[in-house]
Amino acid sequence: MSKPESFPIEKIFVPTKRRKDIKPEIVGEIAESILDIGQQAPIFVRTEGDRLVLVEGLHRLEACKALGETTIMGVVVPAELAQHRNLLSEGPEVEAERIKMARLKKLRLEREAAEASMAAVKRVHETEAPRARSDKAVRNNSKAVRTLPSKPKTLSDWITQQKSSGGRY
Repeated sequence: MSKPESFPIEKIFVPTKRRKDIKPEIVGEIAESILDIGQQAPIFVRTEGDRLVLVEGLHRLEACKALGETTIMGVVVPAELAQHRNLLSEGPEVEAERIKMARLKKLRLEREAAEASMAAVKRVHETEAPRARSDKAVRNNSKAVRTLPSKPKTLSDWITQQKSSGGRY
């Protein structure tokens, strides 16, 4: 097999029978993986005249299209080998890697949800915390002094209190 190379996505033809196999959820997962770690597995194409025909890697191709990529890594395979697509299909190690990536994604999403939840709880506790007022703040607040009834200590205090409240003495 030849080395992977970069192909323009617009030059790759997808057979009509293969298009019905597209699963949007898989395309989304692969697109996220490509954003995180890049394209790890090349697609397989064969030449047919002056065009490239997709043999394997439909979801990777669609994920790259969805991400707005103009090129994709691929390998040209001989037409004889392309007829036996199952020989090109991904082996158990690739499936294990896919499962591992899905598990890591799930763990990352759970961690992010837990962090968001903790941040929300923290914000709620901060807004519900009682605001302690010092006695000094109450004494220095002229409105608070008027609303708090106090017993005058001297006659002059009583006269001042009566004048300020509009009472007669």
